[in-house]
Amino acid sequence: MSASESAIAAAEAHSAHNYHPLPVVVATAEGAWMTDVEGRRYLDMLAGYSALNFGHGNRRLIDAAKAQLERVTLTSRAFHHDRFADFCTQLAELCGMEMVLPMNTGAEAVETAVKTARKWGYRVKGVPDGRAKIIVAAGNFHGRTTTVISFSTDPEARADHGPYTPGFQIVPYGDLTAMEAAITEENTVAVLLEPIQGEAGVLVPPPGYLAGVRRLTRERNVLFIADEIQSGLGRTGRTFACEHEGVVPDVYLLGKALGGGVVPVSAVVSSREVLGVHRPGEHGSTFGGNPLACAVALEVIAMLRTGEYQRRAAELGEHLHHELNLLTGTGAVEEVRGRGLWAGVDIAPGHGTGREISERLMARRVLVKDTHGSTIRIAPPLVISKEDLDWGLEQLRGVLAQ
Repeated sequence: MSASESAIAAAEAHSAHNYHPLPVVVATAEGAWMTDVEGRRYLDMLAGYSALNFGHGNRRLIDAAKAQLERVTLTSRAFHHDRFADFCTQLAELCGMEMVLPMNTGAEAVETAVKTARKWGYRVKGVPDGRAKIIVAAGNFHGRTTTVISFSTDPEARADHGPYTPGFQIVPYGDLTAMEAAITEENTVAVLLEPIQGEAGVLVPPPGYLAGVRRLTRERNVLFIADEIQSGLGRTGRTFACEHEGVVPDVYLLGKALGGGVVPVSAVVSSREVLGVHRPGEHGSTFGGNPLACAVALEVIAMLRTGEYQRRAAELGEHLHHELNLLTGTGAVEEVRGRGLWAGVDIAPGHGTGREISERLMARRVLVKDTHGSTIRIAPPLVISKEDLDWGLEQLRGVLAQ
């Protein structure tokens, strides 16, 4: 039995089977490349679902983490620490907002936003207690906590986890008419959307949709919460995907890349009016906003301020989509969607499932991940070179030509 096979067998024997990973066992990684336990190198075209926007082992982020590890890693929020104020101030400035509520995972940020929107509805808008409604989109993926899967339309995420949390209305994604019809009653407190739906297959809404949602929510005194956990922080060629339509939501939800692929960091970022509804003891997290997380996130914010990574995503993303769209003329690809260095590729029937294409690419030393049966997602680190990107695309063409 090989080292990889042995490690996979041990994992299968002693871990819950809540994931179906590709059969590769990574030992080291740098930039856009990962090396397995047997020394084989793979081009990472997934980047931890955008958590690794700045690449594996980014020197600036590792140095920031190492320096903080020598000082203090955790105080809990029972005490202040010397990195917290800078983190909150600089993240608020990056977002053009006033206040930050830090958490750890993306799902925690979403849960925090749900609680915040309801609390804002009761304390500011005047919604009767227990009646707050939040509107979400079909095909959404905001995490896997009990409340979040309550408004999921994915049977795999939702099945056998009831009873479900009430207070949500689901409308079709990208349908502004349906959204307008849903925001009718006084009890609506928020609209929660991904500017681009990632897990659904990198779905980009029709032009004008986000701007239309922004207009409706303003007119009807409803919060617009943008889940930029996967789409934000440079992935689409802008700091936030909402920027492509000139939209500024009431609330940003951030995670994944905010921790640089080093530590889990998430945040809810909004105005003083919205986040000011929280009072001591009503919500929190032992690790949320810890010194190590703040140190790494501060370096991420500094890197984003240069605009370098946003430009790389825009320029390489234009090249990526040009090359992928050429494949739609071969009969092997039905559709390509996405923005920046992020694409969903629908494989034509007869050429293999998304899982099969991912496995064939793995055999050629390229790592991607499938979703919804026939779709593969491509989201390399923003630091990938054009030469490496082209090599990865060449492997995809080779797989599809088989």
